[in-house]
Amino acid sequence: MKRTEEKQGTLRWDKLDNTAHVFPVIAGNEMTNVYRISVVLKEEVQQDLLQQALDIVLPKFEIFHVRLRQGIFWYYFEENVKRAPRVHEEETYPCRYIVQNKNRSYLFRVTYYKKRINLEVFHVLTDGMGGINFLRELTYQYLRLAHPKLREQVGGDALCSETSLNTEDSFIKNYRKSSQKIYKTQKAYLLKGEKFKEPEFGVIHGYLNIPQLKSVCKKMGASINEYLVSVFIWSIYTEYMHGMPEKRPVRVAVPVNLRPFFNSVTTKNFFAMVSAEFEAKKETYTFEEVLKIVCESLRSQINKEHLEDIFSYNVSNEKILIARAVPLVLKKLAIRSVYTSAALANTSTITNIGNISVREEYEPYIEGFHAYLAMSKGQNLKGTICSYKDTLVFTFSFILKDTSVQKAFFRKLASDGLDVSIESNGVCYE
Repeated sequence: MKRTEEKQGTLRWDKLDNTAHVFPVIAGNEMTNVYRISVVLKEEVQQDLLQQALDIVLPKFEIFHVRLRQGIFWYYFEENVKRAPRVHEEETYPCRYIVQNKNRSYLFRVTYYKKRINLEVFHVLTDGMGGINFLRELTYQYLRLAHPKLREQVGGDALCSETSLNTEDSFIKNYRKSSQKIYKTQKAYLLKGEKFKEPEFGVIHGYLNIPQLKSVCKKMGASINEYLVSVFIWSIYTEYMHGMPEKRPVRVAVPVNLRPFFNSVTTKNFFAMVSAEFEAKKETYTFEEVLKIVCESLRSQINKEHLEDIFSYNVSNEKILIARAVPLVLKKLAIRSVYTSAALANTSTITNIGNISVREEYEPYIEGFHAYLAMSKGQNLKGTICSYKDTLVFTFSFILKDTSVQKAFFRKLASDGLDVSIESNGVCYE
């Protein structure tokens, strides 16, 4: 991080990465831009030990040890000299807006409930990979405090060698000058209906056996991601469109982790959005037809060249000298306008966090992981995928009372021969 002199002393400061610029502008109670990643232990969480663990780990992660400040031209991060935010038992719905002045100015929160530790992160800080990085080390530290022999076994409280602390802006490092607009702005088919009362928030987890899922996907000629996105779109097509033609396409945004494509280990945001698109042009489609369309849509976009085009366009816009000189108050108006157009071009979002691994010494204490997203403009139902060992969890987060898409999704999985167990936070049954 860079440094700047202030009256109270020398504080670290840093720029926001290219993607992060939008989040402070659009965030609020209705669109929090907060995601959650949770770890489920095999024992009850002790609040005092979790607080101690956070106090120890937080200073080691510069990217989390900041507050958000507003400059004349851009937002920026500044070192937060306050104590770590207070850990407390979960008492409300997930992914709520993080009010900085009620959270010791931090942009994340840590809560717990029974055996579960929750990390909720304002997306301005980092994406899911950065969140996993932090939660994993927080969990390791907690388990070492709860089990002193484990601390001796792993050789102290140092961070794991594979844990990255890199804070480069990989967007800037890897972009190439571009003026080619690649985003679609045609409005997508949106899921509408009666919503829960504020601040109610529905969560449904579906648990799948990965070897069994791989077998089904192999028969279908699709990856796990392609198959699950297709089942999601199929469920919207059958339950909302009732198998009829529709002028507006079902378009599902799929974030892609860019790190493997560009050899990056940054803990900042580094992802690009592609879209799985299905347009119901004729009377009836089979699932196989939908699957083929989705696979072709995703495969044509998930390659290094196209992904580079996506973020290079964004970075090029940021680097335009005229735009850089525009005061932040005017930039906000432009950012909100662009975001609204882009958001309404997607029906939903499905993000795949991927397989979360932990060091062998900690495996006996960890049951699994969950992840889910907050709602955004026009998107009242979202999906998140994460896995641990041989279990994959597909999580629906939603604010619509109608759960027909979720039910159709799991029915389709079952009809394809998959064993599914379901868990809910119960909001949809109240």
